[in-house]
This record gives sequence, structure tokens and C-alpha cells, in this order.
Amino acid sequence: MAVWIQAQQLQGDALHQMQSLYGQHFPIEVRHYLSQWIEGQLWDVIDLENPQEEFKAKRLLDSLIQELQNKAEHQVGEDGFLLKIKLGHYASQLKSTYDRCPLELVRCIKHILYTEQRLVREATNVSMIRSIQAFEELRLMTQDTENELRKLQHNQEYFIIQYQESLRIQAQLTSLSTLPPADRQLREPALLSKRATVEAWLTREANTLQKYRLDLAEKHQKTLQLLRKQQTIILDDELIQWKRRQQLAGNGGPPEGGLDILQSWCEKLAETIWQNRQQIRRAEHLRQQLPIPGPIEELLNELNSTITDIISALVTSTFIIEKQPPQVLKTQTKFAATVRLLVGGKLNVHMNPPQVKATIISEQQAKALLKNENTRNDSSGEILNNNCVMEYHQTTGTLSAHFRNMSLKRIKRSDRRGAESVTEEKFTILFESQFSVGGNELVFQVKTLSLPVVVIVHGSQDNNATATVLWDNAFAEPGRVPFLVPDKVLWPQLCDAINMKYKAEVQSNRGLSEENLVFLAQKAFSISSNNPDDYRNMTMTWSQFNRVKLARRNFTFWQWFDGVMELTKKHLKPHWNDGAILGFVNKQQAQDMLMSKPNGTFLLRFSDSEIGGITIAWVAENPNKRMVWNLMPYTTKDFSIRSLADRISDLNHLLFLYPDRPKDEVFSKYYTPPLSKAVDGYVKPQIKQVVPDLSECEWLLSVSCGRSDSMLDTDGDFDLDDTMDVARHVEELLRRPVESQWGGPQS
Repeated sequence: MAVWIQAQQLQGDALHQMQSLYGQHFPIEVRHYLSQWIEGQLWDVIDLENPQEEFKAKRLLDSLIQELQNKAEHQVGEDGFLLKIKLGHYASQLKSTYDRCPLELVRCIKHILYTEQRLVREATNVSMIRSIQAFEELRLMTQDTENELRKLQHNQEYFIIQYQESLRIQAQLTSLSTLPPADRQLREPALLSKRATVEAWLTREANTLQKYRLDLAEKHQKTLQLLRKQQTIILDDELIQWKRRQQLAGNGGPPEGGLDILQSWCEKLAETIWQNRQQIRRAEHLRQQLPIPGPIEELLNELNSTITDIISALVTSTFIIEKQPPQVLKTQTKFAATVRLLVGGKLNVHMNPPQVKATIISEQQAKALLKNENTRNDSSGEILNNNCVMEYHQTTGTLSAHFRNMSLKRIKRSDRRGAESVTEEKFTILFESQFSVGGNELVFQVKTLSLPVVVIVHGSQDNNATATVLWDNAFAEPGRVPFLVPDKVLWPQLCDAINMKYKAEVQSNRGLSEENLVFLAQKAFSISSNNPDDYRNMTMTWSQFNRVKLARRNFTFWQWFDGVMELTKKHLKPHWNDGAILGFVNKQQAQDMLMSKPNGTFLLRFSDSEIGGITIAWVAENPNKRMVWNLMPYTTKDFSIRSLADRISDLNHLLFLYPDRPKDEVFSKYYTPPLSKAVDGYVKPQIKQVVPDLSECEWLLSVSCGRSDSMLDTDGDFDLDDTMDVARHVEELLRRPVESQWGGPQS
């Protein structure tokens, strides 16, 4: 979750501390309206003590001001007019404040982000403190009922002794009938008086014991109420949130975090529940030992039923999947998963280690399972190595089963619905086991379902399967019927999902900016508006996302976006992180941006027409007119031959990266070092990229742009396949032996 979203939820003193971070030096409105951009920048990589880093800080300042100005321009309406003026004022104010000392801006924002993160972290710890307090209260209540139970037991034992005394007196009275009348009259009054005294005491003490029993049952009821409340917080809040984080981690979200704290809470619950269960059973034993008419029998039955329900919920809910199987699952491929019982160690389940079985089932079978319909022996495929014994790890106190070598041998698919493809069909891995607690006193059958998996048989299906998984992970709701997801979502929701995925795949803190997301919205909805507010209430359907092809293209929105991620991840990561790639800019926007810049200015944008392509657009002066040129898109295949930085180095007419950065300043650190001297008379060949002379290109464009052998595509883009043929021919020539300039002929 973004820090700013969490910071807005702070309360009390923490909220006041957060508000005090802002002022004229950095208005809180700037933090609010540029929150995504601010958190997406690499502030920490700038060394505040190094004056040479000032140019980086200056770039960030300029970008911040540009973002503010863009945000201001997009405000409409009466409220928007006032905000437009305010944001424009803030842009001028920040430029005036930090233009001569941009490192101070970086220092200010780093301090703000660090403090916000600390306040959010401390607020999160408050819930932990409350849990600790609740457990302490439960401990005291359990200790109190233990003391009361011992007191009850002591009093009952004394009552039984007195009851035996009353029986002895009665026996003596009965035996008087055998005595002579004189002797009977002499002894009987004393025995009758003693019996009356004992019986009066027994009657009084029986009422007292009954009251003790009722008071104890009432205290147990209060303890169980607090136990259930605390268990609900842990299982329905904390554990569900952990599972949600685990699901979002599948989309590239932050790691779900360890289970150690959750396990310690669950173990405390288990220990307290078990102690109270044993107390209730002892109270029941005392009642059976000395039955006294009254409501206590029914109360104890209710308590026993309640405590059994509580421990059952705890055990079944804490049988979880610690490491999920891959959500895109290829047949005949090894995969792993780990299941864990959070209360296994505390309840001594490991004394008779249970076995866990894994089965793949369909979405329909998962629905039937949760409805408790009979699905025994139903499966949708065959998994090899699908049985594993749970192991107890003494050092960590964890009980888990590690499936290390599972493999899906075959899959049985369901009949597809409508336009649904095989990569939209969802399955799940069912893990199930059975074990006993308390020496077979309680036997539990536990089951847990993995996150949805999409089964593929070929790598070409991976792209579409990933789309299904992304949509499900992003928009699934807790407690849903398997595996229902909304058919359409708000565009900002989808933006959050694809931004999270993009940052994770590219392994970058630089996410998608608001301008990038506007570009994607234009592509998705075929709308030309540059105002992000125009898209905030728009919805995108699953079909628009990855069923229906984009206008005038033979691929879907997701297929295009996934191609961009793959290309950036494999070949462009450092350049994206450096901010050298604008990327999400169309051809017309590139032309508008470049025509106002000096000749030789260029930018890098992702291809609109090709999946996983990036092109260079640059402005140049020709004898007839000034033009913006676009190279045919590079793909992974091209970068496996020569890197982007080296290609830019090869093209001497490229001088400045948009807006005005000398290209060597940006790319020189990525250039391949010059070739070394020849070894054994051979010099290593080098491929270099060349493009035709621009005047020749213009002639080609005007005369033969429709010819299949032209170096330009129909949009005026250079076709690098032809230029690379020249380079490969040079490479062949260089492979031949070098003559005497390297010391004589070689063979």
C-alpha cells in the first residue's frame, strides 16, 4: 500500500506529527496531488554530501515542477480553477526556493518520506500492543478461573466428607432400633441434633457449591467471549490480510511478510483455549461427581460445545499455504509448495506426524467443496509426488510439509463457456490432511485451497495465462465463491494493478507516471483526451483487457503491455531506471515534442504497432524541410545482437536525449569498451548500426515507401533488417585472416 494512503489514516498525535512536516517549504497539497510520482522517484540514490550529485537533484526538481504544472493544466470546473491557480503558485514557489539548492529539496522530501514511514510503522505496532494486552487479560482471566476451580474442588471435597458424615449419623440412628428403649432415648436426641446440623450445613453448602459452579461458568463464558473476539481479530483480520498480501505479492506487491508473529499469536490462542477446555472438562467432572439439580449441566454443555467450536476454527483456519504453487502451471514441469499448521507445535500434532495430500481440482469442484458437497476422490488431473509428511522443526517450532518435486502429469479441462479460452480456465491445488489433538480426543480433517492456477502446456500460452492470474489476484474479494471476480473494474484500480506488476517485473522503483497511465488509457479506450480526470470513472472489462484486440491491431491491450514489460525487463532496465526512456509516447506526441528542440534531439518510445518493440524518434534538418524520423522498432532479437546504448552510440546524428541531455552523459557508462588488440593474428569483429543518409531517406520516402525492399516502413520508419545485413557482411569480412599490419599473414 502506498505510504501516503496509509499516512492519511493516522490519528491523534501521529496525525499532528505528519501534518507538521509540511509548510511553505513543501506544501501538503503537493504531497497529496503528486503522491504517486513522489513515491516513485529514487530519492535515496542521491548522495546529499556530494556536490556532484546536484545535477540529479536539479532534474528531480525540474520534473517535480513539470508534474505540478501538468496537474494544474488538467484542472477544470469552478473548483478546478482555484486548484489550478494554487498548484501553479506552488510550482513557482518551489522553483524559487530550491532552484539554487536542489539538494535541499531532496533532503526535505527524504525526511518527509522517512518520517511518514516511521509514523505508519508505529501505528501498525499499536495493533500488536493491543493484542499483547488482550492476551494478558486472557491469561489473568484463565488464572482466575483456575483458582476458582481449585476452590470449588476443595469445597466440593469437603462437602463430600460432610455428606459421608451425614450418612454415618443416619446409619447410627438406624442402628438405635436394635437397642433397648432406654438406651435409644439416651442417644437419639444427640444424633438427631447432629444430623439436623449436618443436613442444614449440607443444604447451605449445596447452594453455595451451585453458586460457585454458576459463577465459574459465567466467568468461563466471559473468557470464551474474549477468546472468540481475539481469535476473530487474528484469523479474520490479521491472517486474512496476510493471505491478501500473499495474493498481491503474486502480482508483484511487497512480500507478504513472515508468519512468526502470527504463529506466536495463534499458539497463545491455542494454549489459552486448551487450558479453558481442560477447566471446563474438570468442572463437568465435578458436576458428575456430585450432581446438584439446577441449570449447570446445560451451561457446561454449551461451554464445552463453544470451546470445541473455537479450537476447531483455530486449527482448520491455521492450516495454510506458506509458499503457493506457481499460478501459471505448465504440465510436465517440476513445481513446489509448502503448507504449514501454525498451531501444530503447541498442540503436539507432531507427536503423530500427519500426512498431507495435494490434488488439482477445477473451479466447479472447489465450489462444491466449500458447500460441503461430496467431492471425495474428485480431481481434474494427476499430480506426481503429491504426498508429504509434515515435519516439526524444533529450532523454529514450525510444523510444515515441503512439497519439493511435484509435477502435473495431465489435466482434464472442463467445457468452456462462451468466448472463454483455455488460459482463462482456473484450477486450484487442494491440500488436505487429518490429525488428532489431545491423544485422539479431537480429530480434525483439514483442507486448504491454493490461489487459482492456470494450466498451460506450452510457453506461448504464458502471456494470456498471466493476464488471468493478474486480474484474479488484483480484484478477488476475501471470502468469495471460487473463483469469482468482477467482469469490469474502474480504470484507476487497473492502473494500480498494472503499475504494481510493472515495477516488480522491471525491478524498479520507477513506476508508471500519470502521463504514462493517460497514454495507456488512450490506447485502451481509443480516446485522445490528455486529461487524467476523464478516465477516473471509466471502467475496463476483462474482454477489453485481454480478449478483444486493440483498434487496427492484431493484439490485445494486455499483450502489448506485457511485451513492453518483457523487453524492459530483459534489455532496458538500467535505462528505464535512469529516466532515459519516455516509453509511453505515441508517434504524434513524439513529433510535437521534438519539433521545438534542436536538431539531433531524440527520444525513446515503445512501439505502438509491434509487441515488445522500442523505437528512436529524432529531429533533423534536411535540405527541403525539417522532419522527425522514426527507426523501425527494436525487439529482443535486435538487442541480443547489439545493446541499445551501443546502437545509440553508433548513430552520430543523435546528439541530445530529450529534452536537452547530451547522449554520452546518459549512455556512455553502458557503451561496450573498445576492442582490444588482435590475438593470434585475428581481430574480433564488431557489428555497428548505420542508417542511410537522410537526403537519401527522404528520396526513398517520397519515391518508394510502398516497396517491400525499402529501408523505410510505410510510416517513414527505417527498417534495420537491411542495415543489419550490411553489418553482418562486414562481420564476415572481418573474420578473414588479417594481413601484415598485424605482423604478417596468418592461417
